[in-house]
Amino acid sequence: MSKKKNKNDNKKKDVKSVNKNVRSSTRKLNPILKAIVGKKVDIALRNLTFSEKRISQDIKKTISSAVANAENNFQYDIDKLIVKEAYCGKQIVMKRFRPRAKGRAAPIKKPYSNLTIILSENKIMEKHGTKS
Repeated sequence: MSKKKNKNDNKKKDVKSVNKNVRSSTRKLNPILKAIVGKKVDIALRNLTFSEKRISQDIKKTISSAVANAENNFQYDIDKLIVKEAYCGKQIVMKRFRPRAKGRAAPIKKPYSNLTIILSENKIMEKHGTKS
């Protein structure tokens, strides 16, 4: 009989932060989340600070929460954290009606989303620039 090694013995844990009931659709969240995946946390926060999208402030809060979890719960170094995964999913949809001409009503859907950010500690520091 051979013993199976656990893959997570020598690997550090990932840090997760979930923001539920974000008042935006997944269609508006996805392009912003794809832009920050794989980047360092400080660069991702900087990009979100100067983004013109309204929802980027909620994404920034979620990343800051994940950084605080990493620092306080796992004692990770903040400078080595990168955004490993960022994804969103559908939540509830509020249905409202807008009055229209001739006594009709038009439906309005107000979607909500779940936002999940997963950070991991980067072992190897990359050099900036193309030639090295």
